[in-house]
Parts: sequence; C-alpha cells; structure tokens
Amino acid sequence: MASPTRLLLATNNLEKARELSKLLKDVPYQIVTPSELGLKLDVRETGATLEANAELKAKAFAQASGLLSIADDSGLEVDALNGEPGVRTARYAGENKTDAQRNQHLLAKLKGVPLNRRTARFRSVIAIAPPKGITRFCEGRVEGLIVIEPKGDKGWGHDPIFYLPGIGKTMGEISSSLKGKYSHRGRAARKAATLLKKLVD
Repeated sequence: MASPTRLLLATNNLEKARELSKLLKDVPYQIVTPSELGLKLDVRETGATLEANAELKAKAFAQASGLLSIADDSGLEVDALNGEPGVRTARYAGENKTDAQRNQHLLAKLKGVPLNRRTARFRSVIAIAPPKGITRFCEGRVEGLIVIEPKGDKGWGHDPIFYLPGIGKTMGEISSSLKGKYSHRGRAARKAATLLKKLVD
C-alpha cells in the first residue's frame, strides 16, 4: 500500500498547528509540521486581506518544501471599532505581545461600550497551495460578542473574550471539540477537508 500524501501545516504557531491537526485528522493525508521537516521559514504577513496573508504563507511553505501546504489567517472584526483589528489582529497591540496583553489592549479600546454594542465576528480563511498551480480558499466565520473581562483558560488568542450567545460561554470556556464544531477555524477546516479529499480522488 502506498504511503499517504504529505500535507504541510504552513505555520510556526504551535497552538494553531495543534488545532488544525485535530480539525483535519480525517483527511487522507499524512499531516506534517515545519519543525518535523526541519524547515525554518518566517513569512511576513504583508497582505491587506486574510485571503492574501493565508496565500502568502501557504505558497511560501509549499515552494520551500515541495509539498501541498495549508495555511490559515484569522481575524477578529469588532463592529464598534469599525471592523478592527481585522487583518491586523495578531499585531493590533504591537509586536511580540502575549495573548493576555492583546486581550487587555482590545478591552481597553472598548471601555464604556455596553455589551449589546460589542458585536463581533471571527473570520478564518484557509489557503491550500501546491508547490506549483492554483491556490484554493475556504472561509469560515462565527458571530459573537466581546465580553467585559476575559473568562476561561482554554483555547488561546482572543478566545477568553469572545462570547458565543448560542452556547452562553466564551470560546475560552469550552472544550476543544466544542470549539472545533462552532469556531470560525473549525468551519473553514471542514470545507478544506472536503476539498482535500476531492484532490486525492
């Protein structure tokens, strides 16, 4: 029996790699990470959109490794902040900040804004790029609210301040399996998994 085609997770973020690995566990590929390949690549996210940044990462890793590569770029869009931080989510509070510092920076921006006006959404765009050829995209999104103060110690990033009205908890309070079902990245990954299965048929 031939070994499965390898699929490279185009990220150096260990939390994201772990989450994507779980979400894509049923695809007919052997999922590998850059560290497993000894691949060190730092791709600057200079795109003006989530799609552009996801493609930058997926293409760079695909060309460097010779493997089909998958990358995600996600952003938090807060209506009271005119859609910010959006594509700048990871760098909104400045470079090299902790998750806690990023959350506090965003909450400070929303100081005095009542909960019913803290509507927001998480968007995730996944790019699937071969070493040569067309990049394909899958998008997922989830609507919610930004809470007054962080709740929960599960997940990572802005999970503790993003409240899911349909569940009654923040993403930082729910299990990884439940997060995978409802989150923006989970929704994008399910679309990506369907597409990846078609690519090997």
